[in-house]
Amino acid sequence: MRALLLENLHPQATAILEASDVAVENHGGAMDEDELIEALDGVELLGIRSKTQLTERVIAASPSLCAVGAFSIGTNQIDLAAAARRGIAAFNAPFSNTRSVVEMAIAEMVSLTRRLPVHNRLMHEGVWNKSADGAHEIRTRTLGIVGYGNIGSQLSVVAEALGMNVIFFDSAEKLALGNATRMPTLESLLQAADIVTLHVDGRAGNQGFFGRAQFEAMKPGALFLNLSRGFIVDVEALREGLESGAIGGAAIDVFPEEPKKKGDPFVSPLQNVPNVILTPHIGGSTEEAQRDIGIFVSTRLRDYVETGSTSLSVNLPNLQLEFPQGAHRIAHLHDNIPGVLAAVNRELAEHDVNIEGQLLATRGDLGYVVTDVASGLTDDAVAALGAMPGTVRLRVLS
Repeated sequence: MRALLLENLHPQATAILEASDVAVENHGGAMDEDELIEALDGVELLGIRSKTQLTERVIAASPSLCAVGAFSIGTNQIDLAAAARRGIAAFNAPFSNTRSVVEMAIAEMVSLTRRLPVHNRLMHEGVWNKSADGAHEIRTRTLGIVGYGNIGSQLSVVAEALGMNVIFFDSAEKLALGNATRMPTLESLLQAADIVTLHVDGRAGNQGFFGRAQFEAMKPGALFLNLSRGFIVDVEALREGLESGAIGGAAIDVFPEEPKKKGDPFVSPLQNVPNVILTPHIGGSTEEAQRDIGIFVSTRLRDYVETGSTSLSVNLPNLQLEFPQGAHRIAHLHDNIPGVLAAVNRELAEHDVNIEGQLLATRGDLGYVVTDVASGLTDDAVAALGAMPGTVRLRVLS
């Protein structure tokens, strides 16, 4: 089995896959569609971060691909529906870099509130400007968190421990942690928060949702952070707010357009604006987080190819499986239509194959039945299962 790992993934990912006799090829940067199609010829496993786009075109041109790992929180770089239709399991790391993003957000809040970017620039220019003007503690200030998922909720706890008042808004129903207060609307949060920080997901509906109207609704002089997705913010409107003084400062880690690889030029309307921190999408880029992500996602990929386990897959029905000794495992991914399980069992019975264990899970339009048999599994039986109506992908593990 072959794996292609892109975008400088942690060496632990390679080590885990190679320990399972997977031949791993590493590539430092991202790839465009044509490069990726060529590189995926004969490859079963793909590992990417946020720059490589696994589009429907790439998926359709890569029949050997059976699983992809997004070594990141988000999966919007993968066409999950197209992958599911072709039986390609997708995995991500929803928790592994949470703490790294939270710590960076806290550091940037302190830096902006104390106006450290301004003082740092003046010192490098040879200007000594010791003053308390415009500098504040974050204690007792109100933090408004937009998006109360894994990162937003953990940030809520840490910020409260530092003495901040925490309010949050999320379109889904979320349990408030500690003394955090859920706000009924985004507008009510913007009007009350001294610092607004975005931690929303990459769904298409979030594109451009924070623009001029939202910046104008913020408290005068409030601070703004975006460590989630670049395409959700109108950066031109943010620059206008910063230059007018309506926005007191900003920290931006993600951008609508980002360079493909390290060393490529970067251009943004937010460059050279006072009290602005710009970082190259490194919110989750600590050695600890990248190691944990490398271990977590590569383990999911390994378990899928070895046992058929789809636990924590973001696009296939979830089954957590261990591989029994001395058995063949038939992993049958199919359209979620009535009668498939009975048809699988009927085919096995007609070919004199005795079932030792069986599990079924469904998710949306897909069903996933995993059957363990001790002996008697013939090529004819496998061919019959693969030819069944509604079959998406059939794998035999032994």
